[in-house]
Amino acid sequence: MKTKKMAISAMFIAVGVLAGNIIYIPVGASKCFPVQHTLNILAAVFLGPAYGVINAFCISLLRNFMGTGSLLAFPGSMVGAFLAGMVYKMTKNNWATAAAEVIGTGVLGGLLAVPIAILMMGQEAGALAFVPSFLLSSFGGSVIAMILLKSAHFVQAAKKSI
Repeated sequence: MKTKKMAISAMFIAVGVLAGNIIYIPVGASKCFPVQHTLNILAAVFLGPAYGVINAFCISLLRNFMGTGSLLAFPGSMVGAFLAGMVYKMTKNNWATAAAEVIGTGVLGGLLAVPIAILMMGQEAGALAFVPSFLLSSFGGSVIAMILLKSAHFVQAAKKSI
């Protein structure tokens, strides 16, 4: 079981890194990356909170190494993945999980990005500077994840492989 989860986790990371080169929306100093949020929710549902946070960290790290990400990816993606994973673990509700991803990334991650932008990136940023763009990105990714989770074929194939 652990080997299957690790393989699926590796595939999620690969998809996240590859999609980061193709699908993103630049908004100010941040890059909106809806695929990351889709993967956060799918990892929460199929793998659990620990895998979700590890996946988010690995995708952010690899994207930064490749020059396709920013340091702001860490707080948004990791907090969203953690909150989504914990909510799914407690409720087993896909809608609540998607909402947790939006709140975790959009609000909490957006607020945590401010000190990173100021201290590590040398940018001036207000307290709510990143919240709108993080909300937009996480909402878009959540919609995509909910469409995938509602697809009976996708869910059956995913559960069969896990």
